[in-house]
Amino acid sequence: MSRVYNFSAGPAVLPEEVLREAADEMLDYRGTGMSVMEMSHRSKAFQTIIDEAEADLRSLLNIPDDYEVLFLQGGAHLQFAMVPMNLMKNRVADYIVTGQWAKKAYAEAQVYGKANKIASSEDQTFSYIPDCSDLPISPDADYVYICENNTIYGTKYKKLPNTKGKLLVSDVSSCFLSEPVDVTKYGILYGGVQKNIGPAGMVIAIVRKDLITDDVLPGTPTMLKYKTHADAHSLYNTPNCYCIYMCGKVFKWLKAMGGLEVMKQRNEEKAAILYDYLDRSRLFKGTVRKEDRSLMNVPFVTGDADMDAEFVKAAEAAGFVNLKGHRSVGGMRASIYNAMPKEGVEKLVAFMEEYEAAH
Repeated sequence: MSRVYNFSAGPAVLPEEVLREAADEMLDYRGTGMSVMEMSHRSKAFQTIIDEAEADLRSLLNIPDDYEVLFLQGGAHLQFAMVPMNLMKNRVADYIVTGQWAKKAYAEAQVYGKANKIASSEDQTFSYIPDCSDLPISPDADYVYICENNTIYGTKYKKLPNTKGKLLVSDVSSCFLSEPVDVTKYGILYGGVQKNIGPAGMVIAIVRKDLITDDVLPGTPTMLKYKTHADAHSLYNTPNCYCIYMCGKVFKWLKAMGGLEVMKQRNEEKAAILYDYLDRSRLFKGTVRKEDRSLMNVPFVTGDADMDAEFVKAAEAAGFVNLKGHRSVGGMRASIYNAMPKEGVEKLVAFMEEYEAAH
């Protein structure tokens, strides 16, 4: 069977070269006589894997020395609690709610203190990013929180909010490594890797070192302190070894492709092919305000739920899989992460044009 074009929002498509390389090393990783899946996380071979992965990520993102890179488990959802547990010293934080995950993070923060919703786009089904140039930032807020790219709704901040000097915390799960980022603008940025970087089961947190202290909320479990993991260089307990190994391979692939500037250009080209078609199509319509469109997740609808379902079925039969929109919004969504080749988007558009002509 040939490989399909996988438009899943996550776990998502991985670069074919990376998968082939991993397959070659499955039974014997570089003369160790075993797979990385079977390898002790305390071994010299694995230490090299995690060190190289961190070094490559640092060079891709130009991460300064005063930021820690942490390979953590529990996905982005656990960060919804970990962030307030570690940062909410005044028990106050401001949240900008632009989708399902920001909404969940905001709800979780209320367990630990006073979370203020200072802006939201819920009034129009999260189809835009609110104006964040002059927000009612709370004077005693410990941080301002955003979800930078909204996987379900297909929106993306093109400009970071004006936090008026407050710490910015960002969930970058679905735009991670899709374009260059100035890490110094954030206190913490984190993302689940299963969308744009690796297999499911890990989150990478990039945390400014001065935020990593023992001064956390009372009752914070040892495993939920950033300091625990920073002190042990992400090896406090057995980490997700195979995921770290796969992410490391993707980092090397990204570097070989030319780095994040090149990825940004590629991603803009791919997104333009799909958005240009949606803008001229008489059958399919994009659902996001133009200036807030994501390069990674492109939701669209026909306006008829039955036809949406029929299209998803026809597309799957033609080798374009996982185009069904999230259950909370319906319709369709094409996630076109770094590893989705341009030809995949071109062929999808050609298929949509044929479908439109027939309907």
